[in-house]
Amino acid sequence: MSHLYLDESLDLSRIAPGDSVELTGDEARHAVTVSRVRPGERLAIGDGRGTVVHGVVSSTGARELVLEAAEVVVEEAPTPRITLVQALAKGDRDELAVQAATELGVDAVVPWAASRSVSRWEGPKAEKGRQRWAAIVREAVKQSIRSRLPEVAPVTATAELPTRLGDARVLVLEPTAAAALTDLRPDGRDLALVVGPEGGIAPAELERLVAAGAEPVRLGASVLRTSTAGPAAIAVLNVALGRW
Repeated sequence: MSHLYLDESLDLSRIAPGDSVELTGDEARHAVTVSRVRPGERLAIGDGRGTVVHGVVSSTGARELVLEAAEVVVEEAPTPRITLVQALAKGDRDELAVQAATELGVDAVVPWAASRSVSRWEGPKAEKGRQRWAAIVREAVKQSIRSRLPEVAPVTATAELPTRLGDARVLVLEPTAAAALTDLRPDGRDLALVVGPEGGIAPAELERLVAAGAEPVRLGASVLRTSTAGPAAIAVLNVALGRW
């Protein structure tokens, strides 16, 4: 299987089989000096906006690589979209959730500053944290050879979530919920999946989300870690939406 490299500055929508695509900068350096890509090898270059060019490397340099296009794959954005609203968590548990969710096909990620979140993104740390998650998403896209790069939103407080999520159908993972996620019937609306921190979603926050139209749903009898719950739920949604 081809390795995928991303260059969001490229306009691959104009590429046809037989054309050449030049990859430069850090992505090319990584391909040539770290992955040891050589002429004659097959790989793929994507623009993160739905187009992936597969082909054979014709030449390499210290910070450049030229690919001769053999196949151009253009994928439309999936509908409905799935957004993961992941609560900030201690350690790397929130990062593990974001990585797996991206590999499973999530379309956008919203870092959530829940009241029970131990980790806090404040001041300069807020943008630094968002950039860290964006880098994790980017690497997960490359690993899973996805054509589209999910956006990572700025950190969002509970009061701001309804505005941030717009008209999406909001599903809140809650172990005590009466409704099971496996019983969900899609209605065409985009979906937003809200996952709490290690200590769970505070009752006042849950009430506020429900008052704004969110639907509490449960995954099963067991209580999953915050690093596991989101990816597990996205797998269920992939089946419900016919993605799998």
